[in-house]
Amino acid sequence: MPIESTGNLIGMLLPERSLPDADGVMVPLRGAEAKATLVAFVCNHCPYVKHVETAFGQVAARHEPAGLRTVVVVSSDVDAYPDDDVPGIRAQIERAGWDFPYLIDSDQSLALELGAVCTPDFFLFDAGFELVYRGAFDASSPKNGNPVTGDLLEGAIISALAGTAVPLPHRPAMGCGIKWLPGNEPEAH
Repeated sequence: MPIESTGNLIGMLLPERSLPDADGVMVPLRGAEAKATLVAFVCNHCPYVKHVETAFGQVAARHEPAGLRTVVVVSSDVDAYPDDDVPGIRAQIERAGWDFPYLIDSDQSLALELGAVCTPDFFLFDAGFELVYRGAFDASSPKNGNPVTGDLLEGAIISALAGTAVPLPHRPAMGCGIKWLPGNEPEAH
């Protein structure tokens, strides 16, 4: 059963921290030259992520020249979901054609700090690293027949890059629940 993102944390700051990528290289979440930073919680096993992953990569690539920094983060319990471990990450990067950092939140601290609950779950921050959008890629899902357009996230990206407000409300992200380590699951879910 899919889970929807909850809560409106608009204005929350992107933490100043780094996470390792699949090669163990520490990568900062914040990029000094970014006009906007997109943090997307994803995983390799979820059909909701697979449904949008190629289009998501295209949207991110389209706006990178204008100053969008994109990072994706996996926060899954990889002992319970081994498809989300490093070999699965590498396969997903290849399959989806992603050319941005794929980071590993092995203790799930970033997911907990930002309030991520599902995959995919999109968090867009402005040039000052304040959250301006938290929500869905578009209105599609693997079973509803709506086209994969990325229009909701892309509209937010365009606004953030232009320095204008992203209109509220934001459609909640919907997908597979993050696969929490024992004892980490937030109380609301």
